[in-house]
Amino acid sequence: MNASLTLVPTPIADELPLETIAHAALLQDCLKEEIGILVEEHKIGRQRWLKWGLPREAIERFTLFNEHTQETLVPELIKSMKKGKRFFLLSDAGLPAFCDPGQKLVSACHDARLAVSSTPFPNSIALALALSGFSHQEFHFAGFLPANSEERKVALERLARIPQTLILMDTPYRLQALLEDLKSSSLKKRALFVATDLNQTSEKLYRGSMQDLQSTLAKVGKKEFVMVISVS
Repeated sequence: MNASLTLVPTPIADELPLETIAHAALLQDCLKEEIGILVEEHKIGRQRWLKWGLPREAIERFTLFNEHTQETLVPELIKSMKKGKRFFLLSDAGLPAFCDPGQKLVSACHDARLAVSSTPFPNSIALALALSGFSHQEFHFAGFLPANSEERKVALERLARIPQTLILMDTPYRLQALLEDLKSSSLKKRALFVATDLNQTSEKLYRGSMQDLQSTLAKVGKKEFVMVISVS
């Protein structure tokens, strides 16, 4: 895990073990000098860390990151990442940065062009939202749009009237056609996030304006993807 920020999804139930790849990544890196560990609450983070059999010595590297500390910490963390430090982000339970304060840190990483990744998570929709860094207290899952371009354009105009973050999926060979229709839609001024090959070694994340990403995404080829469109 060489990203500046790595999200580490954790079990919702206390009795469940940490996912195997996440456990291996933490075990391998948690005592390295350049690594920091961000937890939502010290007590819960410590209890679960030890329950998972991870090194006790790493607990002193814990930094409390939650709704009370994020405003101060985000700029400090970004500064540290720019100097080469890397961080793991864990919430008390579930997926970090999904409807929790980690969203602002992920967004700041994208703005600073710092790499963000995640250990495996089985839901591509929630994972794409978390990795996008877009505000998503309310979001709309539009699923697969019509294959026909004219019908798809009508669907996009309907979606443009929804004041929420939007999530789209489609087959790999329709990414370019979808991007072309987005360019001429009422959504064209919204920010865009595209995640390809989530949970794979070939995973790539792209975030920016639709105009700025056009040439980059034109080279992506046929890959599984999830698209997130910002609320504004």
